[in-house]
Order: sequence, then C-alpha cells, then structure tokens
Amino acid sequence: MPSSYWNNIFDKNGRHKPDLDSILKKVPFFSQLKKSELREFKRILHHRHYKKGEVLFFEDEPGVGMYVIETGKIGIYKNYDDASREELAILHSGEFLGEMALLDESPRSATAVALENSSVFGLFRPDLFNLIESKPRLGNKILLKLAQMLAERLRLSNNELQELKQQYESSVIIR
Repeated sequence: MPSSYWNNIFDKNGRHKPDLDSILKKVPFFSQLKKSELREFKRILHHRHYKKGEVLFFEDEPGVGMYVIETGKIGIYKNYDDASREELAILHSGEFLGEMALLDESPRSATAVALENSSVFGLFRPDLFNLIESKPRLGNKILLKLAQMLAERLRLSNNELQELKQQYESSVIIR
C-alpha cells in the first residue's frame, strides 16, 4: 500500500512531483507575485484529475477558465471529433492552456484532451472576478500581466501575418 506521505512527493509512477509554487511561477501571470499573493490564488484553484483520453474541454463550448498542468500531458486539437483532426500542440507539466477564457465567454478555439493520466489546476473566471473585487490591487496586477501576454501574442501574430503577406507577394511576382 503506498504511503500518503510519499504520494505527496512522487506520482504513482515514481516520478518526482513538482511543488505547486514552482509550477505556478512558470505561468506568466503568477511569475512576479509575492508569496502572499500566490497564496491567494492557490485558495481559488481547483485541482482536477483526468484519465488518458478524457476531454478537459471541447472546441466551440463556452470557456470558463484556464488550466495549469501539474503532471501529465495534454493535447490541443482542432476538429477533434472528425477525420480532419489537426494537432495544434502537446503541453506538459508547468504549461498552461485556456487563459483567454479568463477574459470572456467566447467559444473555445480547440479541444483539450489528456494524452495520459494528468493532474491540472483550474482557475475559473467567477473565482478570479471575486478575487479582483476583494483584492483589487492583486487583480490589477494579474490583469496587467494578462494584457501584456496578449499584446505579445498579437505582436507575434502580426509579424507572422506580415511574413506570409511578403511570401504571397513574392510568389505572385514569380508567376
């Protein structure tokens, strides 16, 4: 029978489990938080376990929050349920997904599936908004980080779009 003490340190495959603080510090929203601020977030996180093949969320369903992977592996797919399935990413321990759902209820852009037994922490919009109301300074800090991250992604997307436009224009000249 496994010891509950060792289960807190090692997963059932004998691999060392990283502690929650070190996992959260890898997420840009949490990376600059003080220990006391991080403790506030840990109170509103929901710990979830998914079996291999279980879906965290489906494409087109309303988003309600983000997930941080503690252990395991999560695949992100477009058109998961049909033959045109496209793998967009494979995420591992310490990585996160679904953060756009913290801002609005727009439909999910892809499906997330556990590729092995996985443990994740969910941060859901209602809990975040309650925290923002009760601790506005901490809430503003998180929202600013989220805005910075989105601005960076927009900048990268603009660069990729510009490169594609240039490739298209040069291919037209070749014709």
